[in-house]
Amino acid sequence: MSVSHAEDILPSRIKDIPGLSSRLSQLKEQESQQQNNNVGGPTDGGMDAWMTIAGCFMVQFCTVGYSNAFGVYQDIYTRDFLSNKSPSDISWIGSFQYFMQYAPGVLVGYAFDAGYFRHMIIMGSFLEVFSMFMLSLVRKEQYYQVFLAQAVGIGLGQGLLFIPSLTIISQHFKKRRSFAIGIAVTGASVGGIIWPILLNQLDQKTTLANANRAAGGLAGVLLLCAIILMKPKPVASRPLTSPQLGVKSVLGDVPFMISIGAASLVSLGLFFPYFFLQLYAVDRGIPPHLAFYTLAILNAGGIAGRLVPNFFADRLGPYNMIIPCLSFTAVLLLVGLVVRSFAGLVVFSLAYGFTSGSYISLIPSIIGQLSRKSGQPGLRMGFAFTNVGFWMLIGTPIEGALLHPPHSHDSLVWYPCIIFSAVAVALGASCMLVSRIFFVREGRNGEQGQLI
Repeated sequence: MSVSHAEDILPSRIKDIPGLSSRLSQLKEQESQQQNNNVGGPTDGGMDAWMTIAGCFMVQFCTVGYSNAFGVYQDIYTRDFLSNKSPSDISWIGSFQYFMQYAPGVLVGYAFDAGYFRHMIIMGSFLEVFSMFMLSLVRKEQYYQVFLAQAVGIGLGQGLLFIPSLTIISQHFKKRRSFAIGIAVTGASVGGIIWPILLNQLDQKTTLANANRAAGGLAGVLLLCAIILMKPKPVASRPLTSPQLGVKSVLGDVPFMISIGAASLVSLGLFFPYFFLQLYAVDRGIPPHLAFYTLAILNAGGIAGRLVPNFFADRLGPYNMIIPCLSFTAVLLLVGLVVRSFAGLVVFSLAYGFTSGSYISLIPSIIGQLSRKSGQPGLRMGFAFTNVGFWMLIGTPIEGALLHPPHSHDSLVWYPCIIFSAVAVALGASCMLVSRIFFVREGRNGEQGQLI
């Protein structure tokens, strides 16, 4: 029998005994707190938790994994389908798709905290699949049609899927959160392997339209499975802070804001190979039937990159893993300047996939750690990704403009854009180190000297 029920059936005279009423109130509050902990607390395992990870894996496969295959579209559009547009114009399609995936972050995060997880997942799944089929109907050299279907439609659908699928993991995992996120975001790497092969093979054997229809069908099946598998935990009801107050608290969090600045700088340069590696391989004289696999190899390296650093991040701390990974990423971008052979591209792709994949999977853990005890994990995750999304929007178009400057005629100039990308990532790594220093100085690494 619960304390509340016992209190209801006690005679009024007994409840008037001095001290009994206050004691019953204390027991009632303890019982309520225990129920809230049992209902809403992370379990770090169990059927629902691992089913949710499986669903998140599928969402990551269909969102980030599909976006990571944009290099295929960049190559096809540049050489054929949108040959009337420059590489910079075409890269706006992919960058705006990424931007729409991140830009609604504040609103999506607030909706997550308000309990609208499943509504967003269903709406986002429908919008992404519908837009994929619309992309299969666009006509050659009609830039605005491609932009609306791919950049706006698919991007917005992914925006309703991406952030909620990462944030829900914190409802199920705490001690093993980094590793759980690593497993989930491995779906992006697996998708980054399968999507380029699927799109390239179907484009060669049939048409680009059929390739997009097949992509829409596959995404529809996987997202339907994800909707069924993901289980949001019922959490204790609490008054929801207004978005204005939530954003105000974020702006006053110095380590958090520095980490967002670091992530924004990284986003300017990190995705250059994901957009241009296949085109780079073809331009360097690599046979097309081999160049088509460079993106798949790049994302294959990301599988280990999303698992191994996250496994150690739960033991060594996410900051201690993400800073060296970003430093190696900047060095690898410079190494790309001297790569000329297919064998060299394979080694570069695997290494870059590992280091860049580790950053992509570790940044949610950083945000989660910086958001601890804030009471609004969705809003903070969304705020971070909204800011990062803007820099992702302009990063690859800048690199596309550097790749094809006005005086170059039809030739591609790779040195300026590669150096720009490397410098941006290196600056991001430096700022992440500064964020860690402030985090430790404020004593937020735990009373027991928790590793960060």
